[in-house]
Amino acid sequence: QLTEYGGGSVQPGGSLILSCVVSGKDLSTYAMGWFRRAPGKEREFVAGAAWHGGGGNYYADSVKGRFTFWRNNDQQSIFLQMINLTEDDTAVYFCAAIEEIAVLRRATATYLGQGTQVTVAF
Repeated sequence: QLTEYGGGSVQPGGSLILSCVVSGKDLSTYAMGWFRRAPGKEREFVAGAAWHGGGGNYYADSVKGRFTFWRNNDQQSIFLQMINLTEDDTAVYFCAAIEEIAVLRRATATYLGQGTQVTVAF
């Protein structure tokens, strides 16, 4: 089970940190990351990394330089720091896991959290 925390409402230019905790299964050898689904749009990959860290962190072009992804050493939790948020970042954010990072980057996951709402508005 993947459980997300940290969503909420902020004004443009604001910041949030999302976290995701894994329970009930060892996903330490899975690629993990974040997806989002904005209203009226398809789900998209936001950020993530392979379990072994090879290749570093991957980010969608739209969030590079504003979002930072990291995993805890125990590999059972991941985080997403989001700064300089814009209204285009408004979406439901999902924690996700699958064996291969290449598949995760196509917004496909074996395990998916329930999602947490992030709303950016005045």
